[in-house]
Amino acid sequence: MTTRQDCLDRDAADPLGGVRERFSLPDGVIYLDGNSLGALPVAAAAALRDVADRQWGQDLIASWNKHGWIGLPQTVGGKIARLVGAGANEVVAADSVSVNLFKLAAAAVSAQDGRRVVLTEGGDFPTDLYILQGLAGLMPDIELRVVRPGEIEAALDDRVALVLLSHVHYRSGAVRDMAGLGAAIRAVGALGLWDLSHSAGVLDVDLNRAGADLAAGCGYKYLNGGPGAPAWLFVAERHQAALRNPLSGWMGHARPFDFVDDYRPAAGIDRWLCGTPPILSLAALDAALDVFDGVEMGAARAKAGALGDLFIERVEARCAGKGLTLASPREAGVRGGQVSFRHPHGWSVMQNLIARGVIGDFRSPDVIRFGFAPLYVRHADVWDAVEVLGEILDAESWRDARYQTLAAVT
Repeated sequence: MTTRQDCLDRDAADPLGGVRERFSLPDGVIYLDGNSLGALPVAAAAALRDVADRQWGQDLIASWNKHGWIGLPQTVGGKIARLVGAGANEVVAADSVSVNLFKLAAAAVSAQDGRRVVLTEGGDFPTDLYILQGLAGLMPDIELRVVRPGEIEAALDDRVALVLLSHVHYRSGAVRDMAGLGAAIRAVGALGLWDLSHSAGVLDVDLNRAGADLAAGCGYKYLNGGPGAPAWLFVAERHQAALRNPLSGWMGHARPFDFVDDYRPAAGIDRWLCGTPPILSLAALDAALDVFDGVEMGAARAKAGALGDLFIERVEARCAGKGLTLASPREAGVRGGQVSFRHPHGWSVMQNLIARGVIGDFRSPDVIRFGFAPLYVRHADVWDAVEVLGEILDAESWRDARYQTLAAVT
């Protein structure tokens, strides 16, 4: 059985242990919610101050050229590309995940002559489903087909234009087989669109090795870009000439500062831009991505898996018989950077944990999630978090009235 001293020894030998110093983490808090909002990198805070005080405050509009503001979507995209196995010319930072999914899905369906079925699974992240529902409302000839989990391959046929799936399931943390499913999707002539919001920055994703067509992801979870950070999208080079961005804003124009009346899309990944880039948030994300300097993503995934394994082991030993049921895959190889447990009073249990300085989150109806961002979570953090969870369940202190009221954000 693992001891706390074992955890301390693992932390002392951890090759990623020094990366934690690149983050600003509050004292007395065990932060296990990086799967929802990444911790603040020290460099991101410094970048925000510099952009506001010096670049915007002193250099004003000259900063678009002087400080490279106009190229930040591509600069940030190139940094993300390294983390997801893509070329720098295949990724750009822009908009939100929802907007990027809409752009990519609409473009994929429009490019597939005679195919009008869009396929996805029920129970996937809600915004992905909502975006497809909205797209189907705008394009009445689209047939949106929502199948039960595990039935995607059986539903593939020559009418399918697009398949949209999350690589890591937001509730359970289960990892889908991107390479295997992608091959099956391409075999029927369809395109695959992957939501990597819970993958980028924690798993050793390799989009090009997997043969992926399209992908999108957020910048504020494991990429640590801050609340509401810009998202990013990937279009494989082989598809870039054929797909057209349906949101033909001026930043996606071939020559945006010619100010001509007619739209002409830029070449390559630049055509997926739309409006003026949000410089403050892009600058924070740009600096945040530098915490990955020297980090090999295979090592990051291995550590996240080890932390998750330790958490499961400790919960099942320390909290046995207390109403918790594992809701994530037990095997680290098919689990993302989080571990989820079900509890009939999950909301109240999580609020009690947060009050005790252990921050995770809750997903309706009964799932409590714990994220193990490998750049700053330690093995000893996992041990201590489970000990607090055990004390809460032993005393049933979660029954206190202050932990019962549901907040606006869960």
